Amino acid sequence: MTAGQRRALIERLVAERGAVQVEELADSLAVTQSTIRRDLSLLTEQGKLARTYGGAMPATTPEQSLGQRTTLATAEKDRIARWAAEQVGAAETVILDAGTTTGRLAHHLRDRAGLTVITNGITTLTELADADAVRLIALAGEVRHISQGFVGPLAELTLSRLTADKAFLGADGLDPRLGICEASLCQTRLKEQMMVQSRELFVLADSSKLGVAPFNAWAPLPPHWTLVTDLGATEEALAPFRALSGVDVVVV
Repeated sequence: MTAGQRRALIERLVAERGAVQVEELADSLAVTQSTIRRDLSLLTEQGKLARTYGGAMPATTPEQSLGQRTTLATAEKDRIARWAAEQVGAAETVILDAGTTTGRLAHHLRDRAGLTVITNGITTLTELADADAVRLIALAGEVRHISQGFVGPLAELTLSRLTADKAFLGADGLDPRLGICEASLCQTRLKEQMMVQSRELFVLADSSKLGVAPFNAWAPLPPHWTLVTDLGATEEALAPFRALSGVDVVVV
């Protein structure tokens, strides 16, 4: 059995059983647990599965690539990014998450002399690579190709040595109780650390992200943070966030 055939069989088993454990798959396919973990990591990166503790389950929806997401809600994302840029003070240090809206935010920060930007996003790195006025720090690690961001222990280690005035995070989904939804645990783990390392948190989420849970990995949010969304958000979608003590809701 080739590696491709094995991964296709893993997809089928997960679809049939709903959720599987690494040990269970290793026994069924007569391979090591390390091999299964590598297969699950690859299938999760491709958006075909969602990782769980010790195993995997079906992804509720295929993950879109960053290139695909770049064409969605472009005007809304740019308005959110412009508002966010206005919140960045002179000579501050900010964390920008990987993503399309944070990429637009980076564009609006190109001329900020004295600004320091810490990021795991390839879009932001590309946007600011020739912006001489901005000090740029890359959270380099393993590239997650579909989302064009660095993740993993090397990125986490670098971030653990840094602090920031503000963090601006994106989201594939946003729930008032569970927090930020992403396709993989490596993304949510890094987002949680970004929250810890910054004094002030902004979640940049266009209205299509509110109240949805396309995947099964979550980053819980702290007691105090700011949601920035667009005019397409209904009052019904905003109400659960407005009801949270310590959460500011901004609609632009």
